[in-house]
Amino acid sequence: MSEQGRRPLPHDFHPAVPSFTVTSEDVGPDGVLRDAQVLSGGDLSPELRWEGFPAGTESFAVTCFDPDAPTGSGFWHWSVFDIPASVTELPAGAGSGEAKGLPEGAVQVRNDYGTRGYGGAAPPPGDGPHRYVFTVYAVDVPKLGPDADATPAVVGFNLRFRTLGRGQLIAEYEVPGDA
Repeated sequence: MSEQGRRPLPHDFHPAVPSFTVTSEDVGPDGVLRDAQVLSGGDLSPELRWEGFPAGTESFAVTCFDPDAPTGSGFWHWSVFDIPASVTELPAGAGSGEAKGLPEGAVQVRNDYGTRGYGGAAPPPGDGPHRYVFTVYAVDVPKLGPDADATPAVVGFNLRFRTLGRGQLIAEYEVPGDA
């Protein structure tokens, strides 16, 4: 997909808010996802750290979205919210279905694979590089409102009105086509 043909990011349509820093040891220096974060590899959510978020943050939410998926509406790989404000890092694998690496009280909803938790990158072969947008939202309430049966779209709707700041990390991954 050409650079000019790339689809917008999910929060391009949300009100502007201050940004902060998100980093990960699981995204290579070239900005490419490691095999551990790919569906056919380890299928582990990446380690994420954040800092510089706004004062008044009461909780965090984390999402992973592929705007380049050939669906017409992108693809949600992960959505978790109600992460306490005292937590500024998630270990690799925190988004597993068992949620063992998530802090108590955090809520994961179903991704577009239909499973609760992180679902790894899996672009179609030959579709070019896909962007995986990991966004950390600083939220102005301790509990966002939706429950674990909400969709990522409902979580995003609530985040639109409760976000104090946002940090993102964009990684790419592609599966070459048959030669």
